[in-house]
Amino acid sequence: MTSDLPRASEPPAIEELTAGHLAAVFARMSGLLLSAEKVDTALKLITALAVEMVPGTTGAGLSLLDRDGARMTAAATDEVVERADALQYRLGHGPCLTAWADRVVVRADDLAVDERWPAWSRPAAELGLRSALSAPLVAGPEPLGALKVYAVPPHAYGEREEHLLTMFAAQAAMLIGNVRTAQDAERASAHVAEALRGREVVELAKGIIMARDRVDERAALLTLAQLAGQERATVRHTAERLAQSTVRRLR
Repeated sequence: MTSDLPRASEPPAIEELTAGHLAAVFARMSGLLLSAEKVDTALKLITALAVEMVPGTTGAGLSLLDRDGARMTAAATDEVVERADALQYRLGHGPCLTAWADRVVVRADDLAVDERWPAWSRPAAELGLRSALSAPLVAGPEPLGALKVYAVPPHAYGEREEHLLTMFAAQAAMLIGNVRTAQDAERASAHVAEALRGREVVELAKGIIMARDRVDERAALLTLAQLAGQERATVRHTAERLAQSTVRRLR
């Protein structure tokens, strides 16, 4: 005899819980990114969370470009991950770099026999890494880098883990993209401020020459340019020297 009692509702899937938790975690982290030190801490936290969120994972790493445009490991959970990453950068190929370049999730079920990157896979397996899963960090037209996780046993990852890492990488990419936008804006603001300071000192030097030589603004600028040429310096540096020497004389 079957019961007519209503069934209890199914608990939410772990992916649904993960998505909500990740969004909350990354939103909180975004509000804390106020310094380079905190950015580094946040990147390390991303890799630590990746180990926790993707079942079976023993290590994780985050690959980005440095200021010179070279690929680097911005954060890693351990030295083994750093060594595996460094070998990929040196060889110019590997699952992480493939995910980054092709903007796709790349899974390696057994690095001991994987033939896609033989020069990298064998040494990685000798480090004790048999499974690898990499996801691109995409925020805008160009990928920012890649997030990868490793496991000791072969065949540690499947479609479910691919989905989890893809979801995690999407949140991480948004965070990193926001950080870079803020840093670019800060650098641009600093450049503008520096340019304004340079213009101010040139205006001050022109005023000094106008008062000293009793000439108009155009003649003062020509005099300043001539002085800069004689000193083999920029107009700004000559203006700074003139302003400083005038201040010293007035003291």
